[in-house]
Amino acid sequence: MHTQRCHGRVISGLIGCTALVLVVTGTAGTAQAHGRDTARQTLAAGDGWGSATTGTTGGAAADAAHVYTVTTWAELKAAFADGGTAPKIVKVRGTLDADGSTCDDFAADGYDFDQYLADYDPAVWGYENEVSGAQEDLRAASATAQAKAIKVNVPANTTLIGVGKNAGIVGGSLQVTGVDNVIVRGLTLESPLDCFPQWDPTDGDTGNWNSEYDAAVVYGSTHVWLDHNTFTDGDHPDSTLPTYYGRLYQQHDGELDIVKGADHVTASWNVFADHDKTLMIGNSDGAAATDEGRLRVTLHHNLFKNLVERAPRVRFGQVDVYNNSYVANADYGYSFGIGFKSQLYAEKNSFTLPAGVGADAILHRWNDYPVTEKGNVVNGVATDIIAAYNASNAAAPLRSGAGWVPELRLHVDPAKTVTRTVLRSAGAAHLH
Repeated sequence: MHTQRCHGRVISGLIGCTALVLVVTGTAGTAQAHGRDTARQTLAAGDGWGSATTGTTGGAAADAAHVYTVTTWAELKAAFADGGTAPKIVKVRGTLDADGSTCDDFAADGYDFDQYLADYDPAVWGYENEVSGAQEDLRAASATAQAKAIKVNVPANTTLIGVGKNAGIVGGSLQVTGVDNVIVRGLTLESPLDCFPQWDPTDGDTGNWNSEYDAAVVYGSTHVWLDHNTFTDGDHPDSTLPTYYGRLYQQHDGELDIVKGADHVTASWNVFADHDKTLMIGNSDGAAATDEGRLRVTLHHNLFKNLVERAPRVRFGQVDVYNNSYVANADYGYSFGIGFKSQLYAEKNSFTLPAGVGADAILHRWNDYPVTEKGNVVNGVATDIIAAYNASNAAAPLRSGAGWVPELRLHVDPAKTVTRTVLRSAGAAHLH
């Protein structure tokens, strides 16, 4: 049996104390003084796509009976389950360990990773067919058990917010699925490790390990505000992961995915750090039925640091990306992925690229759809990033003009001040 510690911490069980701690923060039914009570703040009118139509208020109107402080993963699940869709505020104090176990605790009887490796070794199985058989079935069953433990559904009309120092979630996956009006703020979200990645020999020329579980997923939900969070791989960056069949045993998926008809989302003042496939908006070229005319997302004043790709990768959506800071290292692949029917508008972002990485790397063309870029700077110099891309990719250039102009913005900073501003104020530590 393959043994691995998912997050370096083992406890005797998955369920801790389930008592909820009631916190009275104001008069029932009031959205009290937004400037004084962070937990009752709402997304300001005009602040990105999340403010469109009905706006995003989360649990600001929660009465005293629906304000909770939680200190364990079990308490978090209980708070979300209590009160249905009534407005609620859930405050996270300290770090919640979502799995609290080793990978072996999720493994189905008979699953043996060494046997899995032997059965699907490309020298035996080849690269023509996806894996199947007993060990693959047991891997899938094991993955189902892990998913049940580490996923949690955020209900409608909810504000989830970190309080105090070191508030966050380790190894959990927040699922904002099929609901409206959610705010997530002030949390450090460490990407969950997939204990049971699937080997796909047909993925690329030499196969790949594919994993599940994003730190947060917005799936078919509307009016969502993600603000002042820190997304990270924490103690388990890709550099610590092993290699099998000559390919990285990839146990991370994305840090944030916005998919399947999600709409009216603002992500502001977050830190996305030390990750490969970071932020995907739209997950399939064939999802027009859910995604056409939706996936309207604003990204502003976020720090994207030491990432490989997808910051973001876009399909379908009208995505406004302005005043973000991109700080790259030698592993850098690209930032803006131009995908099927994407309509990306990138203005006054700041890119800090290492020696040997040029501005032509910022864009990646997956499909021939136009993009608007205005006023971006690279290493402090005003740079036309489309022209830089096209100079290196004359055979497959990108076109200018996304076909729309953003209107929902409160303030746009000069590009040359963005890095300093974002470094000073983005991330979970800077909310309060």
